[in-house]
Amino acid sequence: MARTGPPVRFSGLLAAFSAALLAAGTLVATTPAAGAADADLARNGGFEAGLDGWSCTGGSGTAVRAPVHSGTSALRATPAGSDQARCSQTVSVRPDSAYTLGAWVQGSYVYLGASGTGTTDVSTWTQSADAYRQLTTTFRTGPTTTSVTVYTHGWYGTPAYHADDLTLTGPGVDPVAVPAAPTGLRAGTATASSVPLSWTASAGATGYRVHRDGVKVLDTTGTSATVTGLAASSAYRFQVSAVNAAGESARSAAVQVTTAAGGGGAAGDGLPDHALVGYLHSSFANGSGYTRMADVPDSWDVINLAFGEPTSVTSGDIRFSLCPVAECPNVESEAEFKAAVKAKQAAGKKVLISIGGQNGQVQLATTAARDAFVRSVGTIIDTYGLDGLDIDFEGHSLSLATGDTDFRSPTTPVIVNLISAVKSLKARYGAGFVLTMAPETFFVQLGHQYYGSGPWGGQDPRAGAYLPVIHALRDDLTLLHVQDYNSGPVMGLDGQYHSMGGADFHIAMTDMLLAGFPVAGDPARVFPALRPEQVAVGLPASTQAGNGHTSPAEVTKALDCLTKKAEAACGSYRTHGTWSGLRGLMAWSINWDRFGNGEFAKNFDAYFGR
Repeated sequence: MARTGPPVRFSGLLAAFSAALLAAGTLVATTPAAGAADADLARNGGFEAGLDGWSCTGGSGTAVRAPVHSGTSALRATPAGSDQARCSQTVSVRPDSAYTLGAWVQGSYVYLGASGTGTTDVSTWTQSADAYRQLTTTFRTGPTTTSVTVYTHGWYGTPAYHADDLTLTGPGVDPVAVPAAPTGLRAGTATASSVPLSWTASAGATGYRVHRDGVKVLDTTGTSATVTGLAASSAYRFQVSAVNAAGESARSAAVQVTTAAGGGGAAGDGLPDHALVGYLHSSFANGSGYTRMADVPDSWDVINLAFGEPTSVTSGDIRFSLCPVAECPNVESEAEFKAAVKAKQAAGKKVLISIGGQNGQVQLATTAARDAFVRSVGTIIDTYGLDGLDIDFEGHSLSLATGDTDFRSPTTPVIVNLISAVKSLKARYGAGFVLTMAPETFFVQLGHQYYGSGPWGGQDPRAGAYLPVIHALRDDLTLLHVQDYNSGPVMGLDGQYHSMGGADFHIAMTDMLLAGFPVAGDPARVFPALRPEQVAVGLPASTQAGNGHTSPAEVTKALDCLTKKAEAACGSYRTHGTWSGLRGLMAWSINWDRFGNGEFAKNFDAYFGR
């Protein structure tokens, strides 16, 4: 989040990363070509059945009668804005097997590729093809890979391209058997309105169904889920079944759970069931103007003070002070500020210190920096009587060392020391300590595709770097509100790229957090789902606040889809559950919302009937 003016454009960060990956992807794999007896596994590769079996981003693709390479139809897809017109399908494959991917294409900067291979994802492209030209590449699947996504796409600012006769040649797969019933179903700590569940994976399963008292309540692709919308002090019986293309398994053994007594918010953290989180520019001014703590509207339930910043990048010594009078003529005195904080807390609000932001790079590379962080952040909390901590590490604060490939057991010092520091603060302040995080999509959802520098190096080491922090602190985490703005396109669980600015982006990005997802495409390393009461959706409060502003109507659509699974609101995306307990929204920022006549907060209050 930016200190002066709109936040830094994250899209540039992702674009640079993507360009490097594409450049690397033009290298054709040296895997031996598939044998002559192998089958073509692509469905409707000639587009004779229209787009059956294919999905194109943003409705960019259509089947046309001319020009074609063969048959009577071909694909025509048109890039627009940040959408590269990516058309894809997921194909079942054998593990540890060789495949050849080919297609005939026509147009400028047309790409053909495969992702999720479990080894090295591949792509190839042509700069210009006035007539149909064949593209081919090969790859070998990983030892546990059972499906890959094949795709074509164009490039930014180029005209429509055409593709025809796409083939994926290699060993076919054996007939699919119905999976066995899941085992090891267990329940975590229940709240008054939700129960977290987890279970052991069933071989061959592509998804799971959770049943409450004999009735299916949600679907998920991971081995954990949280059932929400429950009544307080009530007993429930849960079971899980496994599903794949062959059908649904028998149900697991049942687990009985009684929810907690009501009161104190959805998670007993003192927040309302649906909370509005905002950042207050307390230490600086920008175009939105300075807002005194006493003047923060009552709509805001969590007020994050922006920002505490380090004395140097690696010191760990965090300092916070109110905006200088020369910069903010209407700034209150420290005594007035502290009194206003107490008044907000008396009204049920939480006030946190937010560490980092765009300018506040924090790298806890040593134990000395870790200890300085704990000491200095504790001093800020004590001085102003705050309720907790918000971690808003951006830029180069977090990155993964080469060889640190498992989010469940990180080894990178800046990651390990941050986790340790936050746990120390939590232990010091006890159960009432409020912990929130505001990472960018690059550091969280992008981890579905890329994690750190990758098994062979060459990737941006910051990709997915927040995941080990979130995972290690999930039992202490009050709220995660990823910044769904200043972002490039990100692939969702549907294998499609989603772009910021509309309901679709927030639906896809939030669904990943609430369903869980394989990290770097590895089904053996699944980031488990968070509880819905731990998740809020992060947005810019106004068009001036950041790239990716979402209109109130689109915000409402996203909430309708995520909390009610309203089909019209979800569009083409299919969520992996319905989460009435979704905690709420976060905005950058309170100041920018006041500048915009409170539109963001008014829409939130109207939606949740406050």
